[in-house]
Amino acid sequence: MLGSRTDLHIFDVVSVNGTCYCNENLLPYVRLFKGAMCLQLLFMDDNAPCHRTVAAEQLLESEDIERMDWPARSPDLNPIEHVWEFLGRHLAARTLPPVTIRELQLALQDEWATMPLTPSFSAWANAVKPA
Repeated sequence: MLGSRTDLHIFDVVSVNGTCYCNENLLPYVRLFKGAMCLQLLFMDDNAPCHRTVAAEQLLESEDIERMDWPARSPDLNPIEHVWEFLGRHLAARTLPPVTIRELQLALQDEWATMPLTPSFSAWANAVKPA
């Protein structure tokens, strides 16, 4: 947003549950972003089960963060799916693909840092707003 990005956060767990999602994503990033921007925030996630837990719902509600209502499994409407596609293509194109988990983390961080920020997201967001 606003021509910038956060650092890429890589979870140190095999599977992300609702508690992990709240503690490692919503609290340190989303809540602080809302506070720093002093905005009415419309939050979008990808409808993953850990994003829809009671804990996540309660945390967003307690922070007065509105969640965007949109259909599950709609990759064309979800910009994060395009991010994953970009990262996957660039990792596959590397001369020496990552072999270890640590190499994968470093490669993802490198690709994340070089990924172009597109101004077209604003147009996308306006296109999917409810009438």
